Amino acid sequence: MSTPASPPLAAPHPSVVRFRIPRRLFSTLEGAFHEEVFFLILSVFIGIFSGLAVVCFRLAIDWMHLALLGPLAQAHSWRLIAVPALAGLVVAALVLHLFPGIRGSGVNQTKAALYIFNGVIPFRTAVGKFICAAIAIGSGQSLGPEDPSLQIGASIASALGRWLHISREKLRLMAPVGAAAGLAAAFNAPISAVLFVIEEVIGRWSAGILGSVVLSAVSSVVIVRWFLGSEPLFRIPVTTFKRPTELIAYAVLGIVGGLASVIFAKSIGYLRPRLKALPRWTQYFQPAFAGLVVGLIGFLGFPQVMGAGYDAMDQAMHGQFAWKILAILAILKIIATTISFVSGTPGGMFAPTLFIGAMLGGAVGDIERILFHNLTGSTGTYVLVGMGVLFAGFLRVPMTSVFMVLEVSGNYEIIVPVIVANTFSYLVSRGLQSIPIFDLLTRQDGLILPSLEEEREETILRVEDAMLPVPATILSAQDYVDANAHRIQDSADSIFLVRLHPAGWSTISREQLQRLFQEGKGELTLGSVLPPQSVPSLYPDLPLDSALRYVNVYPLVPVVNRADSRRLEGVISRDSVFQKYGGTQTVVGV
Repeated sequence: MSTPASPPLAAPHPSVVRFRIPRRLFSTLEGAFHEEVFFLILSVFIGIFSGLAVVCFRLAIDWMHLALLGPLAQAHSWRLIAVPALAGLVVAALVLHLFPGIRGSGVNQTKAALYIFNGVIPFRTAVGKFICAAIAIGSGQSLGPEDPSLQIGASIASALGRWLHISREKLRLMAPVGAAAGLAAAFNAPISAVLFVIEEVIGRWSAGILGSVVLSAVSSVVIVRWFLGSEPLFRIPVTTFKRPTELIAYAVLGIVGGLASVIFAKSIGYLRPRLKALPRWTQYFQPAFAGLVVGLIGFLGFPQVMGAGYDAMDQAMHGQFAWKILAILAILKIIATTISFVSGTPGGMFAPTLFIGAMLGGAVGDIERILFHNLTGSTGTYVLVGMGVLFAGFLRVPMTSVFMVLEVSGNYEIIVPVIVANTFSYLVSRGLQSIPIFDLLTRQDGLILPSLEEEREETILRVEDAMLPVPATILSAQDYVDANAHRIQDSADSIFLVRLHPAGWSTISREQLQRLFQEGKGELTLGSVLPPQSVPSLYPDLPLDSALRYVNVYPLVPVVNRADSRRLEGVISRDSVFQKYGGTQTVVGV
């Protein structure tokens, strides 16, 4: 007798590829391993498959670049104009007719899979992202491969989870685990990938989640280094940081980078909804127009802005551009990437962000050294710091930006300049652009996803914020009932705390105590007639949310000192909690 199909985890999507695995096999696997252990083992395989996919993706981009533009793009070649425009037409047709869900970078789609679609990302998304992004980036569109690699890894993980029929809770986490594997393979940097997924996609972590994300990221990097070698993306020159006074120069770089991040983000935020609002037939030509503009920039003498631009970043690190050229390349890259991204062409913003930051950092560093001859920082140092500056300001992931620079450079001497510059960039960007770029894009798409930056910046209400003073009358469980009844006669309270022996708290109402006295139990100790269950205690620094589970059960909840649980700091009640939240008593029980 066949086993009935399990109910769908999300609204059916026509492009979802449904996999089936025999229930007996899955039961054997599930029985052999605890679910958590099985998920950790599965994370390793996700990393392996994602790493293999990213290796093929990178090779496909390189092959497309060689086939379409040749081994070295030459300025003033008509090929630079024709190829990106024609490739844009092909990509537009594929996106509109075969792969409608692959527009953009893929970060928001992965986040939506976690919070909206129960972890489901159609496998067709991985196929479409692979083909279309390889064509677009290989033909010279000013986009990067990291974000698509993230979504390819997430899609592979989601498909594997559905094939194995894992639980809904675990399936939701498959997409972030695959995302970390894809991003780590693309960057060849597992630490940065783990931090980005936790900082921007998940927003929270536990030991199990962290373990799965780390295992997938590390295993994917092992695969990439096995096939493509362990060389980093860039040939890092000698970087130095000798004088603490130079931190002022890096702070200036952070401010300039923050301003550039705001211009970049606002340009995308302004143009993207306007192009999406145009008639549908124009979407066939928007990627072609973007390719035409990018190709024209390359034709006029700046082919470095085409594609991901890793070679140009490497050249900038080794001082092969004058500061004027670096500044021009940074400005042109903002223009080219904005046009490419808002046209709906599949591709990422990570590499362009690094490119803009590298050029801007090199330009600012050269100008500062011209004005102040005592600065010792090399061009390579400013280029590396500039990468982190744009990463922190534009993508708004301050922790990832720091470790990304350290992981790429392998030099911990520049950690202080990186932290200082990134902090200034982040603060300037956050002050001038209230909504982070990924949150802005999701809201433009009509999705309501949690803003992890807003959650990080949100003021947390704590128990001490709703705490009432220590009651004037506190009863003792060791005293007799009649003594306690006499003690409450002059009190206006209706509920009283009772101190238990040797530790703990309970509560009793005036009516209950008087009833015990009238029943002739006055010669008994109060502790002997109280229910055996004590009232749980809270601490002042706990989030106020933790009190919600208690205040609707117990009329008073004691708040005690962490160093001495016998020391009462105050009490909270249902009314005090909901008044702090701005509600009323009628909210209780909803």
